[in-house]
Amino acid sequence: MDNLASPKVIKDIIEKYGFRFSKSLGQNFLIDGNIVRKIVEYAEVSKEDYVLEIGPGIGTLTQVLCEKAKKVVSVEIDSKLIPMLMDNLKEYDNFILLHNDILKIDINNIIQNQFEGKKIKVVANLPYYVTTPIIMELLEKKLNISSITVMIQKEVAKRLQAEPGNKDYGALSVSTQYYCEPKIGFLVSKNCFMPAPKVDSVVIKLNVMETPKVDVSNEKLFFNIIRASFGQRRKTLINSLGNSKVEGMNKELVKNILDKFGISEQIRGESLTIEQFAQLTNMLS
Repeated sequence: MDNLASPKVIKDIIEKYGFRFSKSLGQNFLIDGNIVRKIVEYAEVSKEDYVLEIGPGIGTLTQVLCEKAKKVVSVEIDSKLIPMLMDNLKEYDNFILLHNDILKIDINNIIQNQFEGKKIKVVANLPYYVTTPIIMELLEKKLNISSITVMIQKEVAKRLQAEPGNKDYGALSVSTQYYCEPKIGFLVSKNCFMPAPKVDSVVIKLNVMETPKVDVSNEKLFFNIIRASFGQRRKTLINSLGNSKVEGMNKELVKNILDKFGISEQIRGESLTIEQFAQLTNMLS
């Protein structure tokens, strides 16, 4: 069959089905076959792998995944793309298409019923507007996932990998690194898409750890502390947490804990390591 990652082929398919790109769904189709292959290689997909793809579009990435993986299940929210995908990928008997919203579907059910409960890899070209909710949904549900390889906005990728003291370091950095080890792969020019977005993208791989990076006695409190610590970046940690709505929190308590660990009272959340956030949580639990 034709290589779907071709501007001419994509234009012909779009014209055939009278398709119109949806801005609200953040649709940008990959048109560079080299980039598609690099994504699959970076995800280290082999014939032993079960792959969940999110937002397949017309199937450019899906096609290569089907050629490399044992089985691919793609979840697409746009009903207009369903007949196109079914037609474009009809030759692959290891492909399953689900018409649904990835944020509403039971992913664990997919893993159990479509992937025999085995560990899976997630590969996707994610729409910019819903990148963070999807990544956190995949991580927070503690699903049987070994890695998440996604193409996302460059600025978001930098935040996922950022270290303490970096301007990009924030609640998303700590929350993601609690579950996995982020590794930025390569830059993808906006010219590799149809239509071209306004910014460049980055492919990043999140290797999901068997157990979280740090041991916390109360995960809910841990994430509440993280959100409160970065809620007002210019404030000290004492003021951010002391004035927050985190249950049982007050300035004197935070001050005493910081003193115990020899941490300056002037420190801001952006300077704390994930280990220090864990220590703070366990002292308050």
